[in-house]
Amino acid sequence: MSITRRVTFRLYASKAQAQKLSYWRRMHKDLYNAALYHRQTEYQKFGNKVDYLQQQNCLPEFKKCFPEYKELGSHALQATIKRVDFAYARFFKGLGKYPRFKSIRHYSGWTYPCIAGWQVETNGKNGHLTLSNLGRIQMRGKARTWGNPTTCTIVYRNGYWYVSITLRCQPQRQTGAGAVGIDLGCKEAITLSTGEKISKPEFLKTGQQKVKAASKRLRRKRAPNRNKKVKASRRWKRERLVVCKLQRKVTRQREDWLHKTTSNIVSGNSLIAGELLYVKAMTGKAKKGKRKKQKSGLNRSILEVGFGMIGDLLTYKAAEAGGFYVESPTRTLKPTQRCAKCWELTPKTLSDRIHVCSNPNCQHTEDRDVNAALVNIAWAWGQELSSIDAESPSSTSCSSMKQLGALKRQKLRPCD
Repeated sequence: MSITRRVTFRLYASKAQAQKLSYWRRMHKDLYNAALYHRQTEYQKFGNKVDYLQQQNCLPEFKKCFPEYKELGSHALQATIKRVDFAYARFFKGLGKYPRFKSIRHYSGWTYPCIAGWQVETNGKNGHLTLSNLGRIQMRGKARTWGNPTTCTIVYRNGYWYVSITLRCQPQRQTGAGAVGIDLGCKEAITLSTGEKISKPEFLKTGQQKVKAASKRLRRKRAPNRNKKVKASRRWKRERLVVCKLQRKVTRQREDWLHKTTSNIVSGNSLIAGELLYVKAMTGKAKKGKRKKQKSGLNRSILEVGFGMIGDLLTYKAAEAGGFYVESPTRTLKPTQRCAKCWELTPKTLSDRIHVCSNPNCQHTEDRDVNAALVNIAWAWGQELSSIDAESPSSTSCSSMKQLGALKRQKLRPCD
């Protein structure tokens, strides 16, 4: 069974190609803002609700008025309009704020939703990308598994151009017959039920210190202020690029460490039991009158470890290996307070690092994090593994470009 995976390559465009890409990016940004303005105006002044299909049907007339958009391709323009539809769908579901107009600084790129308008020449390692009306661009990168390319997204980030390609492939991984429970923490990033503890690497701490020092130097420069009509100084712009470069390096180091660590866990275990963490709620701001500095430091430690990424990485890697990754219901199970031997609850504070069971008949003593990992794996063994899906369905119900095309074909099909 083939599944969808995404691979990102860095583009090495010539000076003329980079200028053309920047021009196209600005045009897609203007089209996004025009589609958003169209929806707002029609609803506020006339009470009409404009959907995606109505705006898509306006594209031929739009390109007659603005012929420079013809070289961008019809499918890429449709994908940009679909972004507006996605933004409204997220807003009506309560998943995001009301859609706003985009500046060029906050508009990263555009998408080719099908195989038209672009072509890739690679077997998964380096290669070339060919875009219509632009030419051939060298790209560098490596895909773990290559397959059939389906979509292409051009992204501009931190002064560099990237191409993100989705593939239909059949990835495979090696795994063992073991089972392990994991517990996430700030002091020790990952604690296994076997007693092994994986600490946060020192290079992340060193990188954060460099970012902090560079940010301090940035605050001493003259920053821009639109309300007071103050422009940024050249030193502020130069220092801001330094801060962005250091932050980008720390991000890449964290992602590389997380990928290697999770791959190592999956390679030896076919059943991995974690815990369901609500990271957004855990990293919320402190309430009024509480210790804000301590809460900010705790939030920073949680985000540095990457609690949200670890579960996602283990989910798809275990599925590729034919194993399972399950998450215990933390709020009802309470693995930090529950004893792994007798299942008795023993309340603890953050300063209590050793678990001592309150049951007089048990008196089990164990490291707090190891005990929580043992509770998670014990809970997983008690579940019906046959009912666990290796891959969960998508959480979005708004139609994608592919789903929209299938719906159109179904409507055009003659009835019996």
